[in-house]
Amino acid sequence: MREVRWQDLERLADLEQELFGAEAWSLASWWGELAGRPRREYLVAEDGDGIAGYAGLDHAGDTSDVMTIATLPRVRGRGLGRRLLEELVARSRAAGAERLLLEVRADNTAARGLYDSAGFRLLQTRRGYYPGGVDALVLALDLSQEAQA
Repeated sequence: MREVRWQDLERLADLEQELFGAEAWSLASWWGELAGRPRREYLVAEDGDGIAGYAGLDHAGDTSDVMTIATLPRVRGRGLGRRLLEELVARSRAAGAERLLLEVRADNTAARGLYDSAGFRLLQTRRGYYPGGVDALVLALDLSQEAQA
């Protein structure tokens, strides 16, 4: 894994479109995210075929938020999503966060399984938040408890 560089942004915007369609971040959005450093932190994971996944955080005092986490279909089921999430948790702790938040589509069963197994708990449901009336689940991980475990 490595930090996202400005040279990655066009490829990330293309991958976003492939992975998320109408909900994808634009190239302009990616530039804005990268400009948010050091509060915003983004990583890419690479394999022999290029970018295989990416993830990002927003650090806001005692709370960090997962801004995005994605893996390409060619690498799914190999633990890359878990490794990206573990890196986000570690970076959140290093930034002094006591809680890590994220939002996930209620119909994204693979992501929900990952987050459940990592100890995230339901904080709030945003009814009909996503296109098509899909709920958004706001999940939280208590980093202070995890650190003591």
